[in-house]
Amino acid sequence: MASQLLHTKFYAPKPRGGRVARPGLIERLRRGDHARLTLVSAPAGFGKSTLLAEWLAAEPGGSATAWLSLDPSDDHPGSFWTHVVAALQTAIPEVGASSLALLASPDQAIEVVLAPLINELDARSAAVMLVLD
Repeated sequence: MASQLLHTKFYAPKPRGGRVARPGLIERLRRGDHARLTLVSAPAGFGKSTLLAEWLAAEPGGSATAWLSLDPSDDHPGSFWTHVVAALQTAIPEVGASSLALLASPDQAIEVVLAPLINELDARSAAVMLVLD
């Protein structure tokens, strides 16, 4: 299954030269490190992806970080959750194998698929950050 996924969806964009420094926004993101959810919302082209990539690049290595660039094909729950698990596996390779197997089975309730993944993430002592772009 993993070989059928587009691996470039799991790469954070590289910071480019000539960008506008946004230390105030980076600091606001840092203050939200312990929040369960941080939402960055702005119209297309306003630099959300660049800001998040810059923030993650500046963060100390304490958290596992996974990145997933979404596209219209991820509107399907099976595709979306397969990509989420695969993105998490880029940061934590041992997580999500049972959820991926359940996703491959027909007619599985999403609660059944996600329970093992959530339990695995909950059992970790270290934080994990998932960016959905």
